[in-house]
Formats: sequence, structure tokens, C-alpha cells
Amino acid sequence: MRIIRACKELDICSVAVYSEVDRKSLHVQLADEAYALGGVTPGESYLNQTRVLEIAAKANVDAIHPGYGFLSENPGFAKKVEDSNLIFVGPSSNSIRLMGDKTEARKIARQLGIPTVAGTEDPITDEKAGMEQAMKIGFPILLKAAAGGGGKGMRAVKSLEGFSSSLRSAKAEAQGAFGDERVYIEKYIESPRHIEMQILADAYGNTVYLGERECSIQRRHQKIIEESPSTAVDSNLRHRLGEAAVTLARTAHYTNAGTLEFLVDSQKNFYFLEMNTRLQVEHTVTETITGIDLVKEQIRVAEGHQLAFSQGDVQLKGHAIECRICAEDSLNDFFPSTGKLLRYRTPEGKVRVDNGFQAGDEISVYYDSLLAKIITWGVTRDDAISAMKRALGEFEIDGVTTTIPFCSFAMGHTAFKKGDINTQFVSKYFTPDAIRSRDDTQDIAAVIFAGLISNGEKTTKVPKTNGKAKDRTRWKLLKQEYYR
Repeated sequence: MRIIRACKELDICSVAVYSEVDRKSLHVQLADEAYALGGVTPGESYLNQTRVLEIAAKANVDAIHPGYGFLSENPGFAKKVEDSNLIFVGPSSNSIRLMGDKTEARKIARQLGIPTVAGTEDPITDEKAGMEQAMKIGFPILLKAAAGGGGKGMRAVKSLEGFSSSLRSAKAEAQGAFGDERVYIEKYIESPRHIEMQILADAYGNTVYLGERECSIQRRHQKIIEESPSTAVDSNLRHRLGEAAVTLARTAHYTNAGTLEFLVDSQKNFYFLEMNTRLQVEHTVTETITGIDLVKEQIRVAEGHQLAFSQGDVQLKGHAIECRICAEDSLNDFFPSTGKLLRYRTPEGKVRVDNGFQAGDEISVYYDSLLAKIITWGVTRDDAISAMKRALGEFEIDGVTTTIPFCSFAMGHTAFKKGDINTQFVSKYFTPDAIRSRDDTQDIAAVIFAGLISNGEKTTKVPKTNGKAKDRTRWKLLKQEYYR
């Protein structure tokens, strides 16, 4: 949806592809043309490179924008696009091979003298060798997908006993998400900040950094709340991170948009993690504080234009926060939630909502759980937080459980309001009890409201509840009945 809207504003015809599950999706409706990939699973549909290129030829397109998942960091696919005389809206296949492959990117960083987290130089070739390397690095460790990001194919391993099963599940998830099962080992660092730096580069040697994003609040090693600027980054650290990011990008002859990720400790030491050779989910907060449309810039660079601004033109104004609204149950370890969206109404007013769904859509088990992103801006960070609290309260979703209650919890937590956060925020501060009572109250209110507007019609007898899981289920069923 985000890419299609940018194309429309640039007067570019957009062509969408879709799986069988997504045939009624909003992006299919919004695009100028849409073609069926067939299949249901990622392997059958969005990872089917041959089918994507067949449709590109049939639709007579000039370029392919890979989005920020599936094939977006696959150098083999980018090379096929180039060989088909099409434009890949992103870096070259060679740059993706160098920087999109996490192990290769770490080698380049070390050669440039940029600090990196301890880990393996190459992907794990077999289980026994992996165990030996893990013991040499020292537990706890992280197993990470070499060909992608977004928390997919990532597993924390605390001891040797859990290595084998974690390796198998990490490789299987990496294969399913990116079509590449390779994983590598990285030392697990306790309680750092996860900071990333957005860069843009053209084909004329111009590379700029657009400020950092704070991405420390995560579950399952995947971001859920992001903001810019970071409360931990001063002008000096921002410059150091930006220069490191630009140096890495230039060394790889990188063009288009990209993001370099770092861990930052309490002493403001930073360590390069990886580069995402694509658009990021959280690109919105950078757009909000810089006024630069990253998707349009991606397209302009792909068309062969120079960047219209230099590093000195980049100004950070105010503060922006993004909350990812995912179909997940915060009460059950953020387990994915599926079902039909019986009610779906996004917030309005002074807020940006990047949304991909509507009432009546079916949330399946096949793809990522992200439904929408709420982005707020304020002159101060407190202003942005207040705006986000209001927006979260206005977002009405029924039929699936979402991360809205967790996001509301985070916005109100003392540590978050102080900016005193790190990657252990969820494990340190969040428990289901922190939002359970609020959820029960909302359920009860919905049922009572249904009775008040029934105009004397016979209503379902409201059961008593003591807060137990089975009673919460009864309230949920009653609420769904009301919305139907």
C-alpha cells in the first residue's frame, strides 16, 4: 500500500501480485493492475521468483520494488531482475551479496576497523562444527539468518543442550521466510540498545545518513515500537554512527535506501550488527522527522537521478514514534492471532496510519502478523507519546487479538517515558497481568453497551466473570456477537 501510493503520486502505473489468500487484499484493490501468483504459502507465492518475473514480463513493467520482506534481500532474485533488463528498486545484486549477507557485511566492517559483535565469520556448515564454534564464542549466543532480518530465523540459545533444536528451527524459519536456510552465530549481548542508521545513496557517489532510530523494544527479537531520535544518542554519537554507516555503504558501492544496525552499550560504545539492504518497516519515523519521502527517493534513485539534497540539508525536527499493530496475543507470549476482522477502524486526527487491512479481511497463518503502523509526531517526545496514547485508544479492532494493549502499556510505563529502555524492556517490565484487567473492562463495557442500544429487544444473558481465561473467552464471544 505504501509503495503503490508513492507510485500514484509520481504518476507511475503500479502492478500488484498476490497469493490466493490475498486476492481480496487492499493492495490488490489499490493497484492499477493485479496478477495472481497462485498458491498459499510463501514458497508457492511471494518467494516464487520465476512466477514473479513471468508476471513482470506479461505486464510489461519497467521495474520491480521488492518491499521489505520475502525476496527484498535476495541477491539471486535481484540478479535475475537485472538480467531481465528490468530495474530493481534497491541496491545492485552485488551490493546485496556483500551487505545483505550478514556474514559478509561483518567481514567488511572488521576490515574497515568498525567494531562488531563477536561471532562466526561464515554460516554454520554442520551441527557439530556449529556446537564447537558456539562453545568457543561462549553462551548465551544468537543464531541468526544470514539472508534476511526482521527477527525471522533468529533464536537465542543459553546452553549447549538447546543448540541442536534451536539450529533446526532457525534454519527452517529462515528457509520459509527468505528461501535461504543459512544461519550464523553471534554472541548474545545482555541489555544493549538497538540503534539503526538510515542511509540513502545515489549512483553518483552521494551518500547521506538521515539520523538514527531507536528500536530496542522488541518481542521474539522483532521490533514492535520504534522512535527517532533516540534518547541515548547525542550529536557526537550520531555523527560517529552516521559516518560508520556511510563508510560501509560506500565500500560496498551501495545505492538506494539501506539501514545499518548497531548495538549501543551504556558507555555509548557501538557495535555493527548487520545491514538491511531494503526499505525498513520503521522507515516512517525517519520520514516524519526529516520530511524526506524514502519510497519516492528509492524510485528516483532507481530512475538514475542524483539525490536532491546533501548531508548538510538533513535536519531532524521534533520526535516521532511508531507502534506496530500486529495480530498477536500479548497475554499469550505474543502468539499470532488469526480470524476474521469483524470490526476494523483506524484512528484519525493528527496521526499517520500505514494500513493494509479492512473489516471483513481474514487474518491467516501464512504471513507476518503486521496489520498496520501508527506514527505520531510531536515537538517534544512527551507530545509524541501523548498523541500515540490517544491514537491507540481510538483504534478499534475486533475478531483478532492485537498488540494495542501492549503498546498502550509501554507508552504509559515510567521507564519508557524516561527513555530508559533497552532490548530487555519486555522481559524486564511486561507481564500479562499489566493489561489483563484493562482488557476485561473493555469487554464488559462492549457487552453493556450492546444491551443499552438494544431498544428493548431480547439480549443474551450476561454471565458473571471472575477474570479467568474461560470467562474472558465468554466475554469475547459476546462482544463478537454484538459487532456482528
